[in-house]
Amino acid sequence: MKDKLIPVTLLTGYLGAGKTTLMNYILNNQTGYKVAVIVNDIGEVNIDASLIAKGASIVEEDKDSIVPLQNGCICCSLKTDLLEQIISLTKQNKFDYILIEASGVCEPQPIAETIHLLSGVQDEYLEEGEDEQLPEIPAVARLDTIVAVVDAARMVQEFAGGNSLLNKGLEEHDLEALLIQQIEFCNIVLINKVDLVTPEQLAQVRHVVQVLQPQAKIIETTRSEIDLSLILGTNAFDFEEVFSSAGWLKALNKFEENQRHHHEHHHDESCDCGHHHDESCDCGHHHDESCGCGHHHAPGHSHTDEYGISTFVYFRRKPFDRIKLDKFAEDWPQTIIRSKGLIWLSDDNMSAFILEQAGRQISVGFTGDWMATGTKAQIKATMEADPDFKANWDEKVGDRMIKMVFIGKDMDQEKIIAQLDECLVEPQL
Repeated sequence: MKDKLIPVTLLTGYLGAGKTTLMNYILNNQTGYKVAVIVNDIGEVNIDASLIAKGASIVEEDKDSIVPLQNGCICCSLKTDLLEQIISLTKQNKFDYILIEASGVCEPQPIAETIHLLSGVQDEYLEEGEDEQLPEIPAVARLDTIVAVVDAARMVQEFAGGNSLLNKGLEEHDLEALLIQQIEFCNIVLINKVDLVTPEQLAQVRHVVQVLQPQAKIIETTRSEIDLSLILGTNAFDFEEVFSSAGWLKALNKFEENQRHHHEHHHDESCDCGHHHDESCDCGHHHDESCGCGHHHAPGHSHTDEYGISTFVYFRRKPFDRIKLDKFAEDWPQTIIRSKGLIWLSDDNMSAFILEQAGRQISVGFTGDWMATGTKAQIKATMEADPDFKANWDEKVGDRMIKMVFIGKDMDQEKIIAQLDECLVEPQL
């Protein structure tokens, strides 16, 4: 079945990174494929399609091989159009490969979810009502590769605290967030324009990329020139693997593994919270400083590497005061590149929320009810089915907690932890 699906390579990357240059290079140098191109440019003047046609020497009789999707973004308002265009191209029986160049302001994950629908999966990624707007979705295409094109020089400026990302009237924090999201959700990162940075700067850019997306293959280029076998016909994209491979999630998984390790081993030094404090445990405290159990704890596992990049998990069993957290967010430390995690707010003991930050873009969204609000039977059944849930259950607050991953450059971890602690209040249950 999979062999019959037309492969799709998706090119993402923020404005000016070199996506169109890469598309032209592919079309001028690839052999063995009859390629169709979908271009999404949401500027006032759609120029990418004409640039590709000219750069790739596409003549009038081949003009139908390029489909421009304008006046919207294929990660949101044009999602239905993208599905219909891919289906239409496959029905022509003229093409055996599809290249998609996303707009510089597109988030890659929603696009990937849309294309993934065409591989025969259930409609789990459609928004409510979208299934009514579409005909039955045939299994005609599959994601082969997602390539995130990164401008090396711009990355150096960004993570040095520069303000170079302003463009086309977009807010700086919007592009910072997009840059991070594009790197996180791909299986190939093409670091372009490496001739414009020093070897030391390139090493730093590469390292930041690896921290944000540890499993992606990194390729360094000038003028987007690349061995096309690395991005065409790779059969390498795995949706679930990419979804679960972001650096913040890897850090969280490592933290939880450490917690399980402590439950499985004898603790040779304990306090009244019942745990050995050479690293984090489920008493709700990150043990690099004093906590509410009244003991001083040795430094945890987080460390700062030679580029100043560090990662740590903030874990508490007390809720944030919403007003205090808002005030902290107003002056969010610029040294934090990425953070994401589960939070508990003191004015809502029923609901769990996800706090997500990339660059200077911060959002909080509802993610479900705490299991502690369920019936005794529901809680018991969950404990029996999930040993990790049982191990992390607190007799007072249940499964309510704050558990956030922080990734940053030159972060003052102790100060950030202290500032977050100042936002905590005693739970009122």
